[in-house]
Amino acid sequence: MSLNLQDIPRVKTITKSDFLQHYFKPQKPVVIERFIEDWPAYTKWNLDYIKSLGGDITVPLYDDRPVDYKDGFNEPHATMKLNDYIDLLKQHPTKYRIFLWNALKEIPSLQKDFTFPDFGLRLMKSIPMLFFGGQNSYTFMHYDIDLANIFHFHFEGKKQIILFDQEQNPFLYKIPHSLITREDIDLNNPDFKKWPLLKKAKGYKTELNHGEILYIPEGFWHYMHYITPGFSMSLRAIARNPKNFTKALYNILIMRNYDNLMRKIKGQKWIDWKNKQAIIRAGKG
Repeated sequence: MSLNLQDIPRVKTITKSDFLQHYFKPQKPVVIERFIEDWPAYTKWNLDYIKSLGGDITVPLYDDRPVDYKDGFNEPHATMKLNDYIDLLKQHPTKYRIFLWNALKEIPSLQKDFTFPDFGLRLMKSIPMLFFGGQNSYTFMHYDIDLANIFHFHFEGKKQIILFDQEQNPFLYKIPHSLITREDIDLNNPDFKKWPLLKKAKGYKTELNHGEILYIPEGFWHYMHYITPGFSMSLRAIARNPKNFTKALYNILIMRNYDNLMRKIKGQKWIDWKNKQAIIRAGKG
């Protein structure tokens, strides 16, 4: 048995009005296949190109180890020169990923390779973020702290993505005071005896190829699995739904600080309590 996932709709290209009507307003994901073929990035952006521009930069790395109370919020697990990291990606599978890296700030010439698309939403132009991963590396199922609308542009290779909306929270074993589900859930091969409520969750799936864009609606949970080494760029627009915008402010101003404080006070006991609560609260909304 597998997760209850439907394929994310795909379009070759799309107009602003069609995007707003069919996907943004109803908050439905979509893959846009051929929207950026006129960007220099479409032909230039690959691992070797990024390495040639920023090889000497030290980058933050993350892996799939369980959350530890000593780790700060989104604190990297290691650092490495970009040269060495890309060599590692190309040589053999690695769990190390680059997560939320503002590469365009450190490599300004990348900004010449693309234009901000007009989907009818005001994109936050100061924080285009890049994400890199090696073969079979993955992120835990999570949603973003600001519940933003996300446009995820993929480059080089292939990437598997699973999405759930916030209505599925009762079935996902969400960790309280956090943005992730239980880290010991294998979404590629879920154990429904251990996690029976997952059978009730209804989500979406797709595989992104080079040059494709995935629109992820506000607050959607997302799981990213790199089938081959590659990287992606995310552009964001703030949450427009008042409920989501309020929740984003709560996450940024209160939840994150409260969680960091409790880690300092209670240490690993806080992490263990949250993991237990994810099971106790599951199914209760």
